Amino acid sequence: MLRPLRASEDRKRELLAAAREASPSSPRLLTLANGLTGTPPKGFVRDFSRSEIGRGLQAFVAAREAFQRWEQFNLGWVQVVNPSVEIAAGEVVGVEARTLCLWSINFSRVSEVEDTPTRLGFMYTTTALHVEEGQERFVIDFDPASESVSYFIEAVSRPRHLLARVGYPFSRAAQHRFARDSHARMRRSVLGH
Repeated sequence: MLRPLRASEDRKRELLAAAREASPSSPRLLTLANGLTGTPPKGFVRDFSRSEIGRGLQAFVAAREAFQRWEQFNLGWVQVVNPSVEIAAGEVVGVEARTLCLWSINFSRVSEVEDTPTRLGFMYTTTALHVEEGQERFVIDFDPASESVSYFIEAVSRPRHLLARVGYPFSRAAQHRFARDSHARMRRSVLGH
């Protein structure tokens, strides 16, 4: 999962096929509607970030379209390895990242989806082919009264892979960087539409 060299396209396909057979490997920590209720279990940490990414119905439509193209992961140092996968319960998504001169591909299974006229969101759960263990939810909301379009990310996780545990401060820094970059990417996607 953590390698000094980037995986070939053939290797990515092999890993994705293996991940499709892997079960989710985390306890239920979040709900899509309400996130974490209570405190995280011992060893798990919670991250939550929220930002306004635009205003108006047109901004919400642009955010929905960007979300469905996985733009929230299109960060240069992070990308989805199977970007044609739909945001649908049961689907497996692979996320490739390059941090500290190491490449990783982590696989999670979408466990819940919400798609309404004012909200689009999904939650996924890590599989055994992930350096972390936990759940994460991604949501965009449109408030018709204020016309605000908000994006939020919530994750509850703990390191699974030995290098993620040994390099825990670096893992945490990468998680925080991902949240910052993902919010910025969604704002750019809405503004550039």
